Amino acid sequence: MFVLAFLGKRVVAAAGTLLVTSFLVFSLLAASPGSPEQTLLGTRQPTPELIAAIRARHHLDEPFLSRYWHWLSGVLELDFGRSVRSGRAVGDLLAERLDVTIWLGLYAFVLVLLVAVPAGLFAGIRRDTAWDRGVTVTALLGVSAPPFAVGLMLLSVFGVGLGWFPVFGAGSGFADRISHLTLPAVALAIAGVAIVARQTRAATLDVTAQDFITFAEARGLPRPVVLGRYALRNSALPVITSAGLVLAYSLTGAVLVEATFALPGVGSLLVESVSTKDIPVVQGLALLTAALVIGVNLLVDLCYLGLDPRVRHAGGV
Repeated sequence: MFVLAFLGKRVVAAAGTLLVTSFLVFSLLAASPGSPEQTLLGTRQPTPELIAAIRARHHLDEPFLSRYWHWLSGVLELDFGRSVRSGRAVGDLLAERLDVTIWLGLYAFVLVLLVAVPAGLFAGIRRDTAWDRGVTVTALLGVSAPPFAVGLMLLSVFGVGLGWFPVFGAGSGFADRISHLTLPAVALAIAGVAIVARQTRAATLDVTAQDFITFAEARGLPRPVVLGRYALRNSALPVITSAGLVLAYSLTGAVLVEATFALPGVGSLLVESVSTKDIPVVQGLALLTAALVIGVNLLVDLCYLGLDPRVRHAGGV
């Protein structure tokens, strides 16, 4: 019962946040310079018939809240309007570009987990050793490095210089796509590895200083059992929080990386749409980004529920 109530509260909060975000996103059109008709007209030649059609399609003769309701009703049916630049449905453009971005984001996230969690865990266990200092310094450098600068360096060394990986495009098929997205994923994952490694190290230092770790070792339990069953699990909550933030960033913050590697993803679509003032596409992208971030936060809450018995016991589960 508590689980359903917990999920219900989180879903309601997520829906409320998304509703507020949708209102702010729609306000982009009203806040953009010039008249809404001129913004939606784009580079097309203005004619009385075209202007009248735009006003009718977007209900520009109606009050602002009424226009927002019409737009929101369409969004609930996955109708985000049409692109000013191409005339295509915004939903179709997002669906085409989202595939590459999800591949890139998940690939980068997997790299973060595979590298950062073991590195941070062993750094916390072996405090003040050469490994610990190396992880700390490397994490500091990683979090300070701009992804586009890392991407350019990877392109120069491993793409152009050594020729190990393709330098542009997303590829087709599983193996070809992995090959094409390896350098972009590494560039995107560098900062995430630094953040999660530092958080894992801090959480491990805190957990290994607790009495239950000392008691587990005193019972003669094998070191891997103590680290896996007790240390890693009890340090998982702050790690999951930071990993959730990294996942949200990987899925929504790949604009510069996609531009660097000429990837046809959501990030490059955002750059194109902003530069051409394609407001309907920008609105759709902003709402999609918000939905992804809110979805990741909801997933983190579910992980809390599964990993921390105190959350379940607090509700009597």
